[in-house]
Amino acid sequence: MTQALLKPIKLHDLELKNRVVMAPMTRSRADNEGNVPNDIMVTYYTQRAGAGLIITEGSQISKQAVGYINTPGIYSPEQVAGWKKITKAVHDEGGKIFIQLWHVGRMSHPDFHDGALPVAPSAINPNDKAYTPQGFKDTVTPRELTVPEIKQIVQDFKQAAENAMAADFDGVEVHSSNGYLLHQFFVTSSNSRTDEYGGSRENRARILFEVLDAIKEVMPVEKVGVRLNPSLHGGFGITLNEETIPTYDYIIEKLNDYNLAYLHLSEPFSDVSEVPFAEPNIAKRYRPIYKGNLIINAGFTQEKGNKVIADGEADMVAFGVPFISNPDLPERFAQNAALQQPDKNTFYAPGTKGYIDYPSLAELEV
Repeated sequence: MTQALLKPIKLHDLELKNRVVMAPMTRSRADNEGNVPNDIMVTYYTQRAGAGLIITEGSQISKQAVGYINTPGIYSPEQVAGWKKITKAVHDEGGKIFIQLWHVGRMSHPDFHDGALPVAPSAINPNDKAYTPQGFKDTVTPRELTVPEIKQIVQDFKQAAENAMAADFDGVEVHSSNGYLLHQFFVTSSNSRTDEYGGSRENRARILFEVLDAIKEVMPVEKVGVRLNPSLHGGFGITLNEETIPTYDYIIEKLNDYNLAYLHLSEPFSDVSEVPFAEPNIAKRYRPIYKGNLIINAGFTQEKGNKVIADGEADMVAFGVPFISNPDLPERFAQNAALQQPDKNTFYAPGTKGYIDYPSLAELEV
C-alpha cells in the first residue's frame, strides 16, 4: 500500500510526484559580495530534486530586506542568473521548485545597512539576536515605515516575483511567517500603528493582500504560496495575545478568495498548551477553514507525516532538518530506511561540509 506521503498531487497545473516538500531553510552559502546563488547551491538543490516540491531558502527581495549573513537575493540580474542555473538543474532531474520571497524587517541589524536602522511596522525592538557578519548581535529598535515605504515594499515583492519567473521557478512562496516583516504587521505586539496598516485585523493584514494583488499582475496566482505561523510565541520578538488567532482566522478565510498554489502552515515552534489564547493544533483548526492545498510543517516524522495526510488534515508535509542530512528523503521513506543525522555546526557555515556531502542511499550501497 502506497504511503500517503508518496502519492502524487496536483497544484493546479503543476504535477508533483509526491507530497514530501523540502521546507525553506536558511543555509548561508551565498558568501559573495552580491549574495548570488553559487555552484554549490546548484548541487545542493539538485541532490534534493526527489522532493515533490522544493521551497528554497528565504531570498531577500531587496537590499533593505536582508537580515542574515550570506543569504541569497532575488533582486539583481546576477542573482536571477544564479537562480536560473539552479532551476534548470532541478528541472533536469524532474523536480519542481518555488522560491521563498523574504523581507526580515526588524530582525535585521544596522551592520547590513551601512549603520542605518532596520525597518518595521512600528519602532518596537524584538529584543532578539541578528546574525551579522560579526556573529550574533542584539537587535535594535527599528525605524517605523512610512506609508509610501510600505507601498514600495509591496512593489519590491512584485518585482521579486517577476524576477523569479525570469529565473524559471515553478512558483513563489510569500514569507509571511516566523517573525519577519509581514508577520510583524499581523500581530499587535509588533504593530502599534494607527493608520490603514494598524489597529483592526483588516488593517494589520492589509499588506499581505496588497502583496498578493501586486504579484498577480506579473504571474498567475495559481503559482503563489503563502507561509504563516499562527501560534508563534516568544520567538523573534512575537508575543501571542487574544487578537492573534482571530487575526489568522480572518487572513486564512480571506485567502480562500485567492486561487493559491497552497497555504503553508507551521505547527507551534514551542509548547503553547499553557499559553492563553494560543492554538496548539494548527492543521486541525485550519483544514476546515482553508479550501485549497494545505502544507503543514514543524517537527514531522515519516509516521506523523503519513498520518496527518491520511487523516485529511493536510495535503502535503514540509520537512526541514531531515532534508539537510538526507538529500534523498522521499526514497528513504519509500524504503523505510534509517535517516542520517545532521551536523548542526555546519547549518550556517560557508563551504561544502555539511551541505553537499551527505550521501544518498544509492551512494552508500556502492
